Amino acid sequence: MIQKFSFIATALLCIGLNAGLNAQTRAYQDRSKTYEQRVDDLLKQLTIEEKTSLMMHNASPVERLGIKKYNWWNEALHGVARNGSATVFPQPIGMAASFDEKLIHEVFTIASDEARVKHRQAVGSEEGVNIYQGVTFWTPNINIFRDPRWGRGMETYGEDPYLTGVLGMAVVNGLQGDSKGDILKAHACAKHFAVHSGPESTRHSYDARVSERDLRETYLPAFKDLVTKANVQEVMTAYNRFNGEPCAASGRLVKEILRGEWGYKGMIVSDCWAVDDFFEAGRHNFVESAAAAAAQAIKTGVDVECGVAYRHIPEAIELGLLTEADLDVCLKRSFMARYQLGEMDGISSWDHLGDEIVESEEHRAVSRQIAQETMVLLQNRGGILPLAKTERIALIGPNADDAEMMWGNYNPVPKSTVTLLAAMKEVNPEIVSFRACGVLGSDLLGDKQQMISESFLPALDVPAVLAKLEGINTVVFAGGISPRLEGEEMPVKVPGFDGGDRTDIELPAVQRQLLKALHDAGKKVVLVNFSGSAMGLVPEMESCDAILQAWYPGQEGGYAVTDVLYGDVAPSGKLPVTFYKSVDQLPDFENYHMEGHTYRYFRGEVAFPFGFGLSYTTFSYGKASVKGNVLSFKLKNTGKCDATEVVQLYVSRPDDALCGPVKTLRGFQRVFVPAGKTVEVSFLLKDEVFQWWNPLAQNMEPLKGEYKIQYGGSSASEDLCEVMYKY
Repeated sequence: MIQKFSFIATALLCIGLNAGLNAQTRAYQDRSKTYEQRVDDLLKQLTIEEKTSLMMHNASPVERLGIKKYNWWNEALHGVARNGSATVFPQPIGMAASFDEKLIHEVFTIASDEARVKHRQAVGSEEGVNIYQGVTFWTPNINIFRDPRWGRGMETYGEDPYLTGVLGMAVVNGLQGDSKGDILKAHACAKHFAVHSGPESTRHSYDARVSERDLRETYLPAFKDLVTKANVQEVMTAYNRFNGEPCAASGRLVKEILRGEWGYKGMIVSDCWAVDDFFEAGRHNFVESAAAAAAQAIKTGVDVECGVAYRHIPEAIELGLLTEADLDVCLKRSFMARYQLGEMDGISSWDHLGDEIVESEEHRAVSRQIAQETMVLLQNRGGILPLAKTERIALIGPNADDAEMMWGNYNPVPKSTVTLLAAMKEVNPEIVSFRACGVLGSDLLGDKQQMISESFLPALDVPAVLAKLEGINTVVFAGGISPRLEGEEMPVKVPGFDGGDRTDIELPAVQRQLLKALHDAGKKVVLVNFSGSAMGLVPEMESCDAILQAWYPGQEGGYAVTDVLYGDVAPSGKLPVTFYKSVDQLPDFENYHMEGHTYRYFRGEVAFPFGFGLSYTTFSYGKASVKGNVLSFKLKNTGKCDATEVVQLYVSRPDDALCGPVKTLRGFQRVFVPAGKTVEVSFLLKDEVFQWWNPLAQNMEPLKGEYKIQYGGSSASEDLCEVMYKY
């Protein structure tokens, strides 16, 4: 009897010990504990092989621990991309022309709403969460568009660090949204860190060498804004080297500045297959093997690799290049993120969002609204615009009825797209329309990535075009270029284009020839230019009566262009980049020193300056007064149409005129002014307005001294009023 009791007691004791052990090992599943406690416990359960599989973008499941697979790679450059239909907003460079951070915040709130719907659908499917179905978005691209030849510049918010920072923060705050308790809606990602803006053809090998001043004054401010002010959850490193080191292995960029100076605690991801560039022949020649590359990136602090070099983590540990503790530092950040997003516990506070919101009427209306604000009127000789709705006109050109062109790159594929032809037909069903020519002479091939060669460029038949236009006085020409020609590392090599970049900035010759022929034939010509980058339009300033820059305007873009052409909406967009006269005004493409680049350091005469954009009315700026740290002035609409003016504030420092920027943007406001009315505009001259390079500190800081403050409707000196101010 005693033996039986002893056996039962022993059995119960063992059950109790096992239960306690089981409870201890499953602490990572205990929602009563903090995320950090849960992650620390989880890391103890994982083998090195499992940890390896979890550090790449397509993180593998660990079924024995209940860890689901997750793919970190998702895109939302201007709408939830590459995952079926979703609302397509204008390309970011176009949205930058709106100077409207509030509306951009709304755009990306919509994008994250639609993303949460798509993520819920993926979670509920048999396949689980695959690429482009998560809620971690590698957006926004906040690199400085320093040279108009860069093919990916259209993904950015322009050439100015301040504008890029303000609009980039709006993107982050819209995407990441308001957390519900301790659950985050989504991740945004500041990319590509840092000093990255082409060329595409050498991005895997070039070394961007810049001065400390250029680094701090131009290339880093937007990143700092997103990290220190907007709490961006991810940062992506760039492909190129920075001052001799690959960006994903740069202790200076990642350890000293990002994590050290700025105190960044979030995740770092590599650009896709960028770690391979460390060792692959003909690239950075930084290390000799994949194992050494993986070790270098991990020790620098790259938590998740987009690519496959991290497969060599076990080998790196065997060689003594890494320790398991090194892995845990990175994994802790990525698992903290997964818990905070609700992904580890299967929690979402956004499941109430129905499938019907994706590409809904309300969302398309916002796409149309911001597309209207992106339109930049560059020229309007003789007031030819707005067009009369009763006038007989023709719409010709290669971009008049090209839906795919309007989507830009990194785009969703919408269920419906309104081209310019479709929209203008709604206003004028009898409009005469035909292509007249292709972008380069003939139609481009349908596949964006397919090689285009000169053999596809037949001669232009000008007499045939003019014959079809007999009796028509006004011609709208929908021209420009295409995202099939400019973009990320593309297999394109034709006159004017190479590998996604541009070798010149001119309008393609066939279009230029046709526009001149139309002008010589006595036609009134309105050029609607679609492009993701600045164009050299000097001949078109003569051959065209009006020029409207339309960018790649999204799925409702046809309506937006038509609204402006016919005057239902007064144009209010302003250029976020300088439109130079030609490439002859540009420094070497691979020259990353800022002198000679962008309106801030270019000292010549351009075709259309940064911040420029006409309206259907005119504005008069009054003399400013400064009381305390508030600058105020009157703004009068001196025309006959209600309109919005983008008021811009610039500063410069006279005692730094030789080395510093000519002027630099420090504030802007969209101000609506009814016809004939006057409003008061005020700017708070806070410390950040006077951020300037301090050579003693080797950094940017509010710097005491005398400043020239300029305010007006563009960066051109003739468009600005000025006042001196001692800070």
